Amino acid sequence: MTSRQRRCAAHGSGRAVLAFLTALGALAGAALTGAPQAGAARRATVIAPGVTYEKVDLQGAKGPTRAHVLTVDLSDEHVRVGLLYPRAVAARASVSALADAQGAVAGVNGDFFDITESQHPGVEATGASVGPAIADGRALKAAVPDGQRFGPALPPGTTTRDVFGVDADRRARLDRLSLDGSVRTPAGSLPLGGLNQYALPVESIGAFTSDWGSASRVRATCGTDTDRAAPCSTDTYEVTVRHGRVAETSDAPGGGAIAAGTTVLVGREAGAQRLRKLSEGEAVTVSHRLMASVSRTPYRFAIGGYPVLKDGRPLPGLDATASAVRTAVGAADGGRRLLLFALDGSPEYRTGLTVAEVARAMRALGSDDAFSLDGGGSTTLVARAPGASSVTVRNHPSGGAERPVPNGIGVFGTP
Repeated sequence: MTSRQRRCAAHGSGRAVLAFLTALGALAGAALTGAPQAGAARRATVIAPGVTYEKVDLQGAKGPTRAHVLTVDLSDEHVRVGLLYPRAVAARASVSALADAQGAVAGVNGDFFDITESQHPGVEATGASVGPAIADGRALKAAVPDGQRFGPALPPGTTTRDVFGVDADRRARLDRLSLDGSVRTPAGSLPLGGLNQYALPVESIGAFTSDWGSASRVRATCGTDTDRAAPCSTDTYEVTVRHGRVAETSDAPGGGAIAAGTTVLVGREAGAQRLRKLSEGEAVTVSHRLMASVSRTPYRFAIGGYPVLKDGRPLPGLDATASAVRTAVGAADGGRRLLLFALDGSPEYRTGLTVAEVARAMRALGSDDAFSLDGGGSTTLVARAPGASSVTVRNHPSGGAERPVPNGIGVFGTP
């Protein structure tokens, strides 16, 4: 370890201890336990320049638990964060496999996702995530309607469009990303209601690109904006646009890989009726982008979930009864410091924390803003050991092994 790395590790640990001690008196419900939290902070391990790892013991309402915490100094030019994903929206892999495939030194699991379709017999679960996703500045997908999400109930005032992201200035932020898109035809412009998402709004048209992958697109026409379990629509239509012209049409959504330069438009109800007016060979231009409603800044990376802490205050209405193994990400020091947080799922710690307790724990760790990610069997934190070329799982996944997930937050070292 260089002298600079030792100074960074000591400085980061010192800040963590100070945050723990100043927050102890204010915490109610989840509290960092007396002596263990200071000892854990002092045992922080440098994973890479600007990246440290530590274990922190906490006391929740249902019992003791242990958090695995990565601290990332975004002001250090030798580190960056980005989206871990298996190069397709509708695909899944373990966090360790994603991290090693993309060369990350550490990471955690990400957004909630379409994990089962038992309410729609015969329909394939896509594995696609709920919220928006941006990788390397490119929009991969938009958010499904609120009523179509998986995961615990959203806190009041939040939506599937909420994201945690890092902008071009390397600052971590909470924001909200909305889809701005259209389908331009000779007869006029049609609004675009979805982008590479497993559920489309009722009456809308969605676009699927090569980023989607090969999964069936039938699920996109199932459920409603308020009821995920509602039957699949019987009024659907699909149009394949290749190199700017209608190449194929179908009465039902299909599947299989989508080639580069090709966009598949899927319509339901009124959206299907609009698509039926298109003819093969007709010129069609599809455009789409994700617009930030809070910062109005372009993002290099963004991931879905839901906010639990804003400006140092837990959001009102957070669940304070259901304890579980959970994952979260936080921003501190004006977005210059990132904290990745994953609870341990081993039997002695499996009671976990409530969402309200997670918010208070993230505040105690020094976060100004915090964001809940998928938990339970998905919760996984990985990091390289010093000198290692691949990551190891640092927490104990509650299912006994890593669950394949659609995305995550990766930490990358740069030369």
